[in-house]
Amino acid sequence: MTEATTTKIHWNGGIQSEAISILKEDGGMIVSPTKVGYIIMTSDDKGLERKFAAKNRKRNKPGVVLCGSVEQVKELAQMTPEIEQMYQKHWDEDILLGCILPWKEEAKSKLPNDGTKDLMMDKRETSCFVIKFGTPSENIAKEMWGKYGKFSFASSANPSGKGNRGVVAGIGDQIENAADLIIEANDYVASIQSDKNSDTRYEQGVMVSMVDESGQLIPEQNGIVGVQPAPILIRKGLDVDKIMKIMSDIFPSWDYRHGFYY
Repeated sequence: MTEATTTKIHWNGGIQSEAISILKEDGGMIVSPTKVGYIIMTSDDKGLERKFAAKNRKRNKPGVVLCGSVEQVKELAQMTPEIEQMYQKHWDEDILLGCILPWKEEAKSKLPNDGTKDLMMDKRETSCFVIKFGTPSENIAKEMWGKYGKFSFASSANPSGKGNRGVVAGIGDQIENAADLIIEANDYVASIQSDKNSDTRYEQGVMVSMVDESGQLIPEQNGIVGVQPAPILIRKGLDVDKIMKIMSDIFPSWDYRHGFYY
């Protein structure tokens, strides 16, 4: 008897209904394409548990919340007007961005009351809220939130510490066998960094911390130099040059500390 293989489909160019059907049910887990490679997408605690098991991943990092609009970020996360401006600028220019932010108190109540909170936040009760991560997965996240009020949580679809090279074959057997569905779009992923090869391409997005060591939101700067704590770019990635330019336009002071959080 041969082992059942996970269904693989090529991205249809729109909203992948097969993915919605799986993720709106309890415990669904899929692999989906983004601008930088493949991710695992889940929507509740059972799915998150499956993700941790499939990746052999530590639980100390902030969870990634995929947002299909700036309005969704505003609804869920605490932000200053300057951080909102930063999100809007990246949205308008279609630039992948993830910021570590504290949850709004009223938004925490929207999380399923099933243990999701413990798996989605770090001990400081922060998460990474991501926008413009790539049309195939953006379409799913927007539909899940807008139509079903369900979150889309993400983690890179590769064994912890190893990149997937932007091809579905790189996700590894363990994740491939664990997922309910794999959406393949190697052509879409390749088109985002068409001038790069497997050695020079970015396998992740930029992550910026907008909180202090205790998870409190950083203060507004209002054009004043030297305000601390300031934003910290804690992970370089796709379009880091564009993101640093935008940060410099909005924040007189910010730090570059790649790998600082981890």
